[in-house]
Amino acid sequence: MNRRLFSMVGAIAFCIAAGGVTLAQQPQFFRIGTGGTAGTYYPIGGLIANAISNPPGSRPCEEGGSCGVPGLIATAVSSNGSVANVNAIAGGSLESGFSQSDVATWAHAGTGIWEDREPVEKLRAIANLYPETIHLVASAQSGIDSVDDLAGKQVSLDEPGSGTLVDARIILEAYGLSEDDVEAHYLKPDQAAERMRDGAMDAFFFVGGFPAGAIAELASQHDITLVPISGEEAATVRDEYTFFAENIVPAGTYDGVEEEVTTLSVGAQWITSADQPEDLIYGITKALWNDNTRKLLDAGHQKGQQITLETALDGVGIPLHPGAEKFYREAGVLSE
Repeated sequence: MNRRLFSMVGAIAFCIAAGGVTLAQQPQFFRIGTGGTAGTYYPIGGLIANAISNPPGSRPCEEGGSCGVPGLIATAVSSNGSVANVNAIAGGSLESGFSQSDVATWAHAGTGIWEDREPVEKLRAIANLYPETIHLVASAQSGIDSVDDLAGKQVSLDEPGSGTLVDARIILEAYGLSEDDVEAHYLKPDQAAERMRDGAMDAFFFVGGFPAGAIAELASQHDITLVPISGEEAATVRDEYTFFAENIVPAGTYDGVEEEVTTLSVGAQWITSADQPEDLIYGITKALWNDNTRKLLDAGHQKGQQITLETALDGVGIPLHPGAEKFYREAGVLSE
């Protein structure tokens, strides 16, 4: 009887142990909300997702395999952009996402565009990534050379839920304009570019790293003007909203744009929820900054080269996730 009981206990213990091993080998999925497929968020999100992933059964990093988080399968998910990503993280339908620094800060504090909404107090930062350039693209045939010239024109401000729409409204206001002063449309940049090629759109806003795919494709087929956002009006924006900085688009970035253009930029940041496990975010942050990821970012996109550990905390206006904070302290980026 005792022997049978001992055997049963042993069998149960073995099953529990085996089950634990099986559970440990189960993949863990981690989504990164990005933006439209024609923008910069999406390809950068794909690069990062590939870098931090290490599916079950992959070869270890030291054997030439994945250098990501063991068992993690990360995916870049196309979305409407910053505001949509914040909402999705708050609602639990995304584990993480990209956001403009201004949108993330306002959402966390319940200020700015979030002042009439519940603050997203659990919003946390993983890293600042790169500066996002505010593009104001106009058809050369439209005669638009300044923001003032947008009055009465067909202008796309980007789709609802995007950070671009937020910034476009701020810029219009700085120049004494509003959505009522233009023929406003709310389209993704590739849709706006298509209408511009057809002669049905005079200008559109887009916030993203240059060169942006939709704009580069448009410029190769249609004469465009990259409208400067500078002078006293831009200085007013920078003074009122400290997330903005002066930004230069180099000459030749887009076909036909032969001179550098002064505009504004905001930081692109990778954000998550305080509810995500500390060990997971620590591993993800560590994987973001290893040598393998560095090679992928440098080779994968021009903006990838600007994603550096030295600038990982620049412009971060919300608390760091404890897992990310732990890594940055260990790396000496964040002091006591």
